[in-house]
Amino acid sequence: MFVAMNRFKVLKEKAAAFEAMWLNRNSTLHQMPGFMTFQLLKGPDAEEPVFYSSYTLWARKADFEAWAQSTQFREAHDRAEKREPLSVGHPQFQGFEVLQALNAPASAREAAE
Repeated sequence: MFVAMNRFKVLKEKAAAFEAMWLNRNSTLHQMPGFMTFQLLKGPDAEEPVFYSSYTLWARKADFEAWAQSTQFREAHDRAEKREPLSVGHPQFQGFEVLQALNAPASAREAAE
């Protein structure tokens, strides 16, 4: 498995707009082979800037690389380039090969929902 993460430094006064942009977007990730999950993570509100991270899990690094070369990727990022900047600088990308994954039993996951 492969984890792709982007870290964003968002101006505190732009945090609500940043969150709305992500929460209201029309994502096509679910259409991509090898895509497993996406999460948008938010750091503590007390900090300036507010740190966010996008997290995607892919079956293989090659699946992520295919997404990064896809028309869907270009379209999603072209839309972002046309918006008013909400973050300080460009996002910082980090990619990770998964060496170990531990999961809670299904009963524990169901209880948390």
